[in-house]
Amino acid sequence: MIGFQTLFYKELLRFWKVATQTISAPILTAMLYLLIFGHVLEEHVQVYPEVRYTAFLIPGLVMMSVLQNSFANSSSSLIQSKITGNLVFVLLPPLSHWELFGAYVLASVVRGLAVGAGVFVITAWFADLSFVAPWWIVIFALLGAAMLGTMGLIAGIWAEKFDQLAAFQNFLIMPATFLSGVFYSIHSLPPFWQTVSHFNPFFYMIDGFRYGFFGQSDVNPWISFSIVALFFMLLAAFAIRMLKNGYKLRH
Repeated sequence: MIGFQTLFYKELLRFWKVATQTISAPILTAMLYLLIFGHVLEEHVQVYPEVRYTAFLIPGLVMMSVLQNSFANSSSSLIQSKITGNLVFVLLPPLSHWELFGAYVLASVVRGLAVGAGVFVITAWFADLSFVAPWWIVIFALLGAAMLGTMGLIAGIWAEKFDQLAAFQNFLIMPATFLSGVFYSIHSLPPFWQTVSHFNPFFYMIDGFRYGFFGQSDVNPWISFSIVALFFMLLAAFAIRMLKNGYKLRH
């Protein structure tokens, strides 16, 4: 496990050394979202009975920050290593594909949870939040971070330059995140878009995470958990196979 521990520690240091960019900046972004949307819609939108819109918004912003930063950590690490040429120093040691997968994804989970915790600490001052089912909060935060860390790993392996990675993020991750119910309930959408939302795995992560706070959700949390867990297992199997075959890594 020495190789796994060393790579994991290296990945932690990589984002911690630039914490202003990797931790503080996403927290500030989430804060701006809360101030703008909360101020504009607080008196006009009520999604759940007896739940203010600001309180409804905070769990969505926390989970959105977790997902986006988990993806950014593993994807940026791999693409930077490939472009600068130092990926060879990761491939030369006798690390198994399981160790590579575990180190990259676990470091992504740590960064995602660190940003999410920071967003929660800052934004929780603006609303009274309850914790009806705290275990669902923990489960969906961990599972969502791991899933997006795995997606970042796949994107980093596939991309050969920064604009390819940017396209992956801008045309897949960002739309799926913003259309997952972070800022609204899908019941406020027309029937067609409600149906489309149910094909978005990000929706189930947000909805299940929010259930842990209010005990209310658009979908049963067990269904959300099953769908998110299934997507994670499929993505993990795909990423591990790419690492095992050395796809776009061992030329």
